[in-house]
Amino acid sequence: MSETHPPSPCTGVCEIDRVTATCRGCHRTLDEITAWFTASPARKHAILRALAVRQSVSVTST
Repeated sequence: MSETHPPSPCTGVCEIDRVTATCRGCHRTLDEITAWFTASPARKHAILRALAVRQSVSVTST
């Protein structure tokens, strides 16, 4: 059984925050952004789960 590739979380707002070292649009790190193109579906889903956690922490701490 093969997993499907999820869509990219890119929002087109590509600017790296100097403090968090994440993209202000999609909240991925540079490593996650560059890995996305060759990542397996499982790795992409793992990145998306990390983004969900990262975004929830960002929202609750502001």
